[in-house]
Amino acid sequence: MTPDCAVDNLKSEYVWRSEQPNNSHSVLLPAVRKLAQPLAADATIADLGCGNGYILAQFRGEGRRLCGFDVSHSGIEMATAAYPSIQFGVLDLTSDLSTHALAGECDLVISTEVVEHVYSPRIFARNCFALLKPGGRAIISTPYHGYWKNLALAATGGMDGHFTALWDHGHIKFWSRRTLTALLEEAGFDVIHFAGVGRIPYLWKSMVIVARRPVS
Repeated sequence: MTPDCAVDNLKSEYVWRSEQPNNSHSVLLPAVRKLAQPLAADATIADLGCGNGYILAQFRGEGRRLCGFDVSHSGIEMATAAYPSIQFGVLDLTSDLSTHALAGECDLVISTEVVEHVYSPRIFARNCFALLKPGGRAIISTPYHGYWKNLALAATGGMDGHFTALWDHGHIKFWSRRTLTALLEEAGFDVIHFAGVGRIPYLWKSMVIVARRPVS
């Protein structure tokens, strides 16, 4: 779900062109790695919407189980080739994952710049919850929207470029801290941390929310 992929209208998917990190990765990865700590040496980690697998690969460690899923066949093919020690698979993130093999097994679920593309975000959030162990955490990022950023976009004539309707399979949901928090809480999570990343405060490029599945 990043600028280093193109849209193939015949396949109706993001076609990944490179296994290398892109601009979104460079902005998000430091925050995601920091917020993931502490993380056990034998942790099970799932990346929902893993794209080319780059972010998930940064969590490799002896004893860890890493699993990445995406709807993009080209992304999964590229991730599998680049990181053969990680389990990757094509998966509809809005199918029911409550009986998936990983359900209730994950210590950490990561999903970066994905929820803004999802037609059924409530199902997606429930799936993040279902994959986690009690006490497990989800780290979710999405482009930030808030009063001052929206005002700046309007004042500078940037609304069309930012909310473009001409991007096939592009962003269809525009989340604020309040609305993403509400989505996760509705799914049963306790939201425990918020961070803005990229640019200056309140004009952030993206936001990262950490949510925990309650122990009981």
